[in-house]
Amino acid sequence: MTSNKKILTVNDHEVEFTNERNLLEVIRKAGVDIPTFCYHSALSIYGACRLCLVEVEGTNGRPNMIMAACSTIPQEGMVLHTDTKEIRAMRKVAVELLLANHNVECPTCSRSENCKLQTVARQLGVEQIRYKKLEKFAPIDTSSPSIQYDPNKCVLCGDCVRVCTEVQGVGAINISKRGSSARITPAFGAGLGEVECVNCGQCAAICPTGALIPKQDRHKVWDALYDPTKTVVVQIAPAVRVAVGEYFGAKPGENYAGKLVAALKFMGFKHVYDTCFTADMTIFEEATEFIDRFTKKENLPLFTSCCPAWVKYCETYFPEMLPNVSSCRSPQAMFGALAKKVLPEQLGCKREDLVVVSIMPCTAKKYEAQLDKFKTDGVPETDIVITSSEIQRMIGSLGVKIDELEPEAFDMPLGFSTGAGVIFGTSGGVMEAALRYVVEKVEKETLTNVDFKAVRGMDKIKEAKLSTLAGEVSVAVVHGLASAKALVEKIKKGEVHYDFVEVMACPGGCISGGGQPFGVNNEIRMQRQAGTYVADKAAQLQKPQDNFIVAKCYEEVLGGQPGSHEAHELLHTSYKNRSQVFDAKAPAMRGTDDKRVPITVTVCAVNNPELGEKYVAGVAKYVKEKGYTSAIDLDVAFSAMHNECVVVGEQSVADLGCDSAMEKIYAAIDEEVAALRS
Repeated sequence: MTSNKKILTVNDHEVEFTNERNLLEVIRKAGVDIPTFCYHSALSIYGACRLCLVEVEGTNGRPNMIMAACSTIPQEGMVLHTDTKEIRAMRKVAVELLLANHNVECPTCSRSENCKLQTVARQLGVEQIRYKKLEKFAPIDTSSPSIQYDPNKCVLCGDCVRVCTEVQGVGAINISKRGSSARITPAFGAGLGEVECVNCGQCAAICPTGALIPKQDRHKVWDALYDPTKTVVVQIAPAVRVAVGEYFGAKPGENYAGKLVAALKFMGFKHVYDTCFTADMTIFEEATEFIDRFTKKENLPLFTSCCPAWVKYCETYFPEMLPNVSSCRSPQAMFGALAKKVLPEQLGCKREDLVVVSIMPCTAKKYEAQLDKFKTDGVPETDIVITSSEIQRMIGSLGVKIDELEPEAFDMPLGFSTGAGVIFGTSGGVMEAALRYVVEKVEKETLTNVDFKAVRGMDKIKEAKLSTLAGEVSVAVVHGLASAKALVEKIKKGEVHYDFVEVMACPGGCISGGGQPFGVNNEIRMQRQAGTYVADKAAQLQKPQDNFIVAKCYEEVLGGQPGSHEAHELLHTSYKNRSQVFDAKAPAMRGTDDKRVPITVTVCAVNNPELGEKYVAGVAKYVKEKGYTSAIDLDVAFSAMHNECVVVGEQSVADLGCDSAMEKIYAAIDEEVAALRS
């Protein structure tokens, strides 16, 4: 049998290589970590920063050549030198130029502790900058509720552009212009909050400097904690506990929940709760919703709704699939609604004086919390969302040695959860938690083996089939929005069939969200993922339906059972067509009232324009007959990319083409107008 191993020489040492895609990977395999900004193993080769230069000895009388290691294919017999006087000088010049064009405010920068530019500058021994410093700074983009972009700290490595396009399939940003005018920007110079960005924060997670960071909201938390009239409580998301400890020297995956609770109480939070409580509650609702849909064979597959970045992605790129998305709120949104309803009485404070803070691994949760649909009388149900990186800075600012604190327990009643709630933080966890509930409910027998390992792991798409008394259930788990897009396209074309699909926007799930500790790779993801399953096994209970405090909450607050009217009012939501992909859009009817219900009918100019035109005519006629004309804005959108879609207010009407479609549209119009006029 022949071997595909080959040999080249790195700094006078022979190194074997096989299928490494470039010299950089071979050199790192040899234990030499040459600097680079623009290289990332999960992304395409870009070759922009020119820091990974190596000298390759010439053969047959040819001179030695300086090459970029990241974009050069390894060949048998190559002789490389990674550090020569010439290469060192070239690297130092490159870094000095970057620093000359960089807003060097290191002591106050949120990335000061883990800035790659600082690391490389120290590694190369850069002690002075011989070039003229940048004097005029560009404005900072704060338009997004989730992410802040400072172009003055950008090194144009392109990592953010490639992760947005290649991993997330969004392409909200790109490199504009050339030379000294080049910069990362959305199309036409718009702000991040004005384009199709889904707020996932993977651009911030991969940015090697402080150019892209989670929006900083910790000052709002301090203001609330220092206000004696406020009662401040906090919830901690599942994925935070297996990552935040990395800031304090712990290994990835180590459960830091107890120490974090102790630190938060030291900071002055009145009570510290666990988002896993409402993760369990989410399964009560979502699994019940799935069983109902599966029994009726309606709007399948059911897509999970825990990830706000995925929800916005679907609203933007696949609005025709919104009827398939679970109407359940995310655990964060459920917690905020529930906390504002039950805690004022329990804690002896007014609702308006209760401040609910959320510690999340995810930047999209900041976006979610400020949506109007998650506000009551204009006040958010979750008041402030901060990330793992922000709470680390808050703890550090107090001088608290968290690793020396004695772990403390979450407060009751919203601090009790099962292991199923903890695994929500990793890809496959929501699906596994739901299956623990569904299988037991359908089989009507106590589930003894709660592990559904087929949906675990780091594969981008995982599939499983289960035989139950209700029939075979086909499920899928996908992470990364580009992978989700590919899966949805196959579902739409009928190439694959699933009954239940879990989608998480970030690679590996929430464990590597945009607000988690910087520098995540696949090995760290797997360690964090393993940590969630260790916490699951350590829990007293592992099935969400065994959370007796959630069950008691249903009895006292939520109408007695999952799916009740009270539960729908507090724990469910609706979605909005955010698609901008129209060839043309024209107003068909304009009301005169101050507040009006927007209705958009998308007519597909390719597939079946007659059907869309039928809905336009039907809606216009119905509005006139019911006397709604003054309260309605009707738009007709023409698209070559989307199928027919009717959105009434924020409701996307399902099953277009079926006999009852018009009745569903009429019912949605009646509901929205009634709500508007009430």
